[in-house]
Amino acid sequence: MDYRMFCLLAVALVVSSFSTANGQAALTEAQCNVQPVARVNCGEPGITSAECFNKGCCYDTRDPNAIWCFYAKPDDECLF
Repeated sequence: MDYRMFCLLAVALVVSSFSTANGQAALTEAQCNVQPVARVNCGEPGITSAECFNKGCCYDTRDPNAIWCFYAKPDDECLF
């Protein structure tokens, strides 16, 4: 493997490590686009966005009457 390819691979690994939460890939906007009535709670009351993201969940405070920390939609591409 030449030096440039090695550097590119190293950079890709470092960047991907910043976009993970508890070993899971960061969630996409589409996965977190869950209707408020369909959200399944993923955290306790008062959970912060950082705590929610660290659990691998979505966080959205736009609707004060909805669950703010919730499980994402499953990724259709990963279904067997």
